[in-house]
Amino acid sequence: MAMSDEHRMLQDLVAKFVDRELIPLEPAALKREAEGGKFALTEAEKAPLLAKCRELGLWGLDSPEEFGGANLPVEALALVNEELGRTITPFIFPPDSPNLHMMVQVASPWQRERYLEPYARGEMTSCIAISEPGAGGDPAGMTTRAVQQGEDWVINGRKIWVSNVPACDFIILMARTGEGKRQEGVSAFIVDKGTPGFIIEREIPMIGGRRTYELVFEDCRVPGRQVLGEVGRGYAPMQLRLNIRRIEMGARCVGMARRALSMMIGHVKERVTFGQKLSDRQAIQWWIADGATRIHACRLMVQAAARTMDTGGDVRNEASMIKVFGTEMATDIIDQAMQAFGAMGMTKELPLQQLANMIRVMRIYEGPTEVHRMALARRVLKEGI
Repeated sequence: MAMSDEHRMLQDLVAKFVDRELIPLEPAALKREAEGGKFALTEAEKAPLLAKCRELGLWGLDSPEEFGGANLPVEALALVNEELGRTITPFIFPPDSPNLHMMVQVASPWQRERYLEPYARGEMTSCIAISEPGAGGDPAGMTTRAVQQGEDWVINGRKIWVSNVPACDFIILMARTGEGKRQEGVSAFIVDKGTPGFIIEREIPMIGGRRTYELVFEDCRVPGRQVLGEVGRGYAPMQLRLNIRRIEMGARCVGMARRALSMMIGHVKERVTFGQKLSDRQAIQWWIADGATRIHACRLMVQAAARTMDTGGDVRNEASMIKVFGTEMATDIIDQAMQAFGAMGMTKELPLQQLANMIRVMRIYEGPTEVHRMALARRVLKEGI
């Protein structure tokens, strides 16, 4: 299916935003990280970007129209994420799509007014807590528990690898509320930051200057109206959120690989070793040919899965395929680009090392590669292909 003119114009707009607004901020962000700071934008850098987003209509791209958003399909969002993947500047168009989709699907009327509407308008931010010290790649094994007491729920447990905690206004927390099969009895709760018993235990430095957080919930009491969706049926909407994120990640991988391959192509056309340009060497030519082929394949996988999701289809298999194929594809191309640059590719002056850090983390979060292969194999063995 050909890309619509509207979606092509959107992709062109985002590409220009990336080239003009985001890539120029990379040197300053790289310098801060190289000096031991966080890899993040300053408020002075972020504010004009947010204003530019509103000016260009790049805000609430998939938010419901009733909240002032564009309500774009996943297919269009994949194009946006591909372009954003070309830069290492840590910036996304608000709000964060996966949490938005999860809330749109199951939020109550009160939750829509209290949380979803301001979130969709960019007036609130959120994060989600799924992983636990003993249940990372297997969220169904979580042990954090919420027990009903009267009209309230009391939550006890520990979460880890949670992003965006300092900036969030509320957290979507996954906890066990019942027994039965491992995926059953899991519920979602909206917990306001600052709720008594909601403790930010520690900040965890990650490679590439990023930060995640470990959270503790000690007798954290929330009203019954904070249950997001139905009690004991939080796993399915969580899975929807994860599938959207994995498709987004596949698109990001395409963009990251495009950036690395473009940098490599520009370099090998000029670099001469032993009297010959690197671009004339077969090994380099094969890297370029294979890289271009794998980028194209991943883009097609993402587009197909996005269309299936937009029409209400099941994309669990496709999401796992994309998560594995996309991250491994981008890992290889970024590594080859660094190799082609030689010693310069190892420096913190180029964005390649940050791309390498980012893609290395992406092979773990939203489900490690090995877990996706295992889950995919089990489904294919049972259902066929």
